[in-house]
Order: sequence, then structure tokens, then C-alpha cells
Amino acid sequence: MIEVAVKSLAFDRTSNTPVVILKEVGKERILPIWIGPGEASAIAMHLGGVAFQRPLTHDLLVSVMGGMGGKLKRVLITRVENSTYFAELIIDRNGEVISVDARPSDSIAIALRMKARIFADDSLLEQGTLVVEMADADEDGESEQGEDPMSGEALEEHLRRLRPEDLGRFDR
Repeated sequence: MIEVAVKSLAFDRTSNTPVVILKEVGKERILPIWIGPGEASAIAMHLGGVAFQRPLTHDLLVSVMGGMGGKLKRVLITRVENSTYFAELIIDRNGEVISVDARPSDSIAIALRMKARIFADDSLLEQGTLVVEMADADEDGESEQGEDPMSGEALEEHLRRLRPEDLGRFDR
């Protein structure tokens, strides 16, 4: 598992879907995860320091977890199956470790509120790093096609320019 952090939120205009961009801590690899608008709003509100008088769903879960003596130790984003990502909340309650299945978007929103670390399986970062073709000149001045991972900024620009046919069918 590789530690990641929320780099930014983006909006994929081709699918009208928010995307949370996770970046490997201390490195350049990124993992984009398409999420729902409610979860994107919860993440954005926390990142923006927006607070409400009454707890919203993620805040409520944080209160319930704490009230029951639990502490979120970490979030694990474990796999993707048929375009659906899976995550686990790892909770410590009086020395007992509990793993709870959860959506990555909810897990991220909760982790941000509880200041818990987020980890992703290395294979997801490998899959999630978009690759672009770059022309590299060889000794004869001929171009060879190489591959280089996209930076976070390049990914965000790439996402802005995507057309629906570039994505294929995406089921959440």
C-alpha cells in the first residue's frame, strides 16, 4: 500500500462527474477516482473549511465513531472491479481493529475530517497513472514513441479535454 493525499477535485465535463485526484505522497503518481456530487461536495466543503451548524452525514459518522470509542487509523483503497473502486475504513476501538467496507469517496471525506492517512494499492496507482506518447529523437533524428506518466496538472488538462467516446462506458 502506498500513501496518497487529496491533490485536488476536478470535474469531468464529458461525463458530468466530479473526480477526486489522489497523489502519491512524495512522488508524482496520481490516482483519479470518479465520485458522486454529494461526496465531492463533502470533500470540497472540508477542504474549504466550510462548517455547518448541524452535522452532515460524514460529520455524523465521525461523531458516532468517536462516541463509540473508535478512531479511524487509516483508509485503504484496495481494488477496482468493473470501474468500481473499493475501500476499507480501518478503525481501532479499544485495541480491537475493525475493517469496514466503504466507498473510496466516503472514506476520503471521513479521513479528511479525522486526519487519518489514506493508502492505495500500488497496482491502482500504476493503472491510474495516465500515459502519454512523447516523441523522442534517436541518433538518426528519427522519432520514437516513448511513454511518460502524466503530471497532476497535465491530467487535469487532459480530463478537461476528454470527449465521451474517449472514456467508453463508465458504470459507477
